[in-house]
Amino acid sequence: MTPELEKYYETYFDLFTTDGWKQFVEDMANSAQTFNIRHVQDEGALRYVQGQLNVLDTILNWSASVEVAYNQIKEEDEE
Repeated sequence: MTPELEKYYETYFDLFTTDGWKQFVEDMANSAQTFNIRHVQDEGALRYVQGQLNVLDTILNWSASVEVAYNQIKEEDEE
């Protein structure tokens, strides 16, 4: 792993430990819970809500995704 890439991941890991990140993720999780697809009026609105939920899922899983990518690179470096 290059020093630049190591710094890239370290910056994310630092971010994920902050109170601000934890608060942001909690707020996004609460936002995701407010969606109710039972009351969507038509297919276009359903697709819109699905898109919003997809974005929220990406945000909520970002720290795990970064950690998985980091670990994969570390494992490849060890081989």
